[in-house]
Amino acid sequence: MIEQAKQLLKRIYGYDTFRKGQEDIISAISEGSDTLAILPTGGGKSICYQIPAMLLPGTTLVISPLISLMKDQVDSLRRLGVSAAFLNSSLGAQEYREILRNAMLGEYKLLYVAPERLDAPMFQSLSEQLHIPLIAIDEAHCVSQWGHDFRPSYRQLAGHLSRMPNRPIVAAFTATATTEVADDIVAMLKLRDPNRFVTGFARPNLSLSVVSGVDKKRFLREFVKERQEQSGIIYTATRKEAEEVCSLLQQSGLEAGKYHGGLSDSERAETQEKFRFDHIRIMVATNAFGMGIDKPNVRYVLHWQLPGDLESYYQEAGRAGRDGEESDCVLLFEPADMQVQRFLIEQGTGDSDRKSIQLSKLHLMMNYSRTQRCLQQFIVDYFGESNVPNCGKCSSCLDKSEPINRTEDAKMALSCVGRMKGRFGVMMAAKVLKGSRDKRLLEFGLDRLSTYGLMRHLPEKEVADWLYWLVAEGYMRLSEGQYPMVSLTSNALPVLEGREAITQRVRASVRQTSGNDSGSTSPLFDALKQWRREAASVEGVPPFMIFFDATLREIANARPLSINELLSIKGIGTAKADKYGEDIISVVSSQDGEPGSTVSAMNSGRSRKAPTAHREGDELPSHMLSLEMFNNGMTPSEIAKERGFSQVTVEGHIIRCTDEGHEVEWERIIPSHQEDLILGAIEKIGIERLKPIKDELPSEITYFAIHGVISKHGMKEG
Repeated sequence: MIEQAKQLLKRIYGYDTFRKGQEDIISAISEGSDTLAILPTGGGKSICYQIPAMLLPGTTLVISPLISLMKDQVDSLRRLGVSAAFLNSSLGAQEYREILRNAMLGEYKLLYVAPERLDAPMFQSLSEQLHIPLIAIDEAHCVSQWGHDFRPSYRQLAGHLSRMPNRPIVAAFTATATTEVADDIVAMLKLRDPNRFVTGFARPNLSLSVVSGVDKKRFLREFVKERQEQSGIIYTATRKEAEEVCSLLQQSGLEAGKYHGGLSDSERAETQEKFRFDHIRIMVATNAFGMGIDKPNVRYVLHWQLPGDLESYYQEAGRAGRDGEESDCVLLFEPADMQVQRFLIEQGTGDSDRKSIQLSKLHLMMNYSRTQRCLQQFIVDYFGESNVPNCGKCSSCLDKSEPINRTEDAKMALSCVGRMKGRFGVMMAAKVLKGSRDKRLLEFGLDRLSTYGLMRHLPEKEVADWLYWLVAEGYMRLSEGQYPMVSLTSNALPVLEGREAITQRVRASVRQTSGNDSGSTSPLFDALKQWRREAASVEGVPPFMIFFDATLREIANARPLSINELLSIKGIGTAKADKYGEDIISVVSSQDGEPGSTVSAMNSGRSRKAPTAHREGDELPSHMLSLEMFNNGMTPSEIAKERGFSQVTVEGHIIRCTDEGHEVEWERIIPSHQEDLILGAIEKIGIERLKPIKDELPSEITYFAIHGVISKHGMKEG
């Protein structure tokens, strides 16, 4: 069956080989084994259940927590020629019933379902009538109270599975699970002797940085302005901060949107769509902008404040670079962020056990923010992966500052904490070392300790930061609970006995980053992006759903002039080659100056060089040849048939010529009675997307006419 899986990988997805772990996971599922798969964000989880779904008879159910993720996945599958649908609260009653009816007829290979929908009586009927070979549970960490995003609806899944007439194979997937969470997933879902796969947590294309001690507003403005052509997400801890940061960016002349729980559903949906379609480049959001953000070309994620735990941070940071291209993840850290997160935990709805877990995770997040270890190594070590080499690109690895010997400072701090016998927190220890006259300190008699005032030459905040650094480096530990106490670990003894020295780097506060978009650009790459933008606008989908930037870049490098050449490019399968192949070849040949006078000349890959302007004795560039045939009386459909192109490609040639100022009979593009209607629709809706304009107009008005009006009147498409 794995050979069939490889054929599907190439034919449907356009890839020659599986990524790490995918083949083993697909093989285990296809052979009937329950499976727990932990793959990093962007590691190709969806292929691991989509390919078995195509291979197994019947309809696979995919349990997914977010509407936006379902829609993106289903849209992508349909575009690849795979029958799929979803059931969630975004559907109207009639549409919901229609999808259920089609599902019972076995029309879908994959059916995405929100966990809350499993309680509906209609679903019970569906599960009894439908042959379900596999249930894939995405974001499976939501089932565990030890995880960072526990959801009660996930706890009901095991009960639903046990009540099914013929329990199918169950496969659980997540990107962020410690060993403890993984064990909980297996237990709570009652997986039967599951195969476990962990493909590694490292994300080699991400550059992680922690920045502290800067003017955050100035840093943000400079950071974002260097990346104006890139998409990015800025996470804040509170709604108020999201509003303020978004306003700051807008006042700086940057197009930014906001997303948080205080906005209406329609406001959030509109902003998310603008971000997905690249109509705005920056999203400022709380963690309400959560799982299911499947936009692959996010080039940076910046955390304005400390997140509550390392799992949340890595999942949110991991939304950068899902297409595998180089991306930046920056955490702006201030010690006061700890108090914000502590307040959010204490005001939360969880019980005392849950809050205790969250506080422990918060302390670990603080350790990450202060460590001088490789940041990638710190994260993967937390998830249980050892012996991972330094990434060589995080702010710790790139820190070239000279270490300072702070052994004596360490002895003072460790001695003080040791004498306090684990009965007080970090701030009280800092007050003792500072020599504070704090009322509670005096009441406890801590001014009588021999370490009282040993660090009075430093600000109290700096003393507290030093203590937290020693915690992060493992010389001290914080207890669990709402009011953590600080105590020594066994690592402190060699330092106190003079057998180990402590050095600390004073690293630069701002890591130098490149503002250039990842990868090189070229006229052909730019032309392909322009074609993709127009095609996406016509189809009403985000540009990344046509092709990722990485695929366009490979096309620009390979310059394919036949369908076979195109199929050799990673990320282009049969479905996309059939749909877009001729258009892409036309763009490539136009940029190359391909004569294009015959179909065979274009498909042979010969005569790649030709003059770009028409001179006597020279052959015309491809788009000019289409215009000449059009001006000689042929229709776009006749030209397309003659030249072996799609009609859309030929129409694009003609519009390109009008944009370049060439003469054309406008009435043949825009029937006279339609021009005012189109102008009225554009005035009402704008030209950021063509599909809403088309929907506003009578059905007989074509995209060719709309493009013509835009070109004739010198408008600039969004």
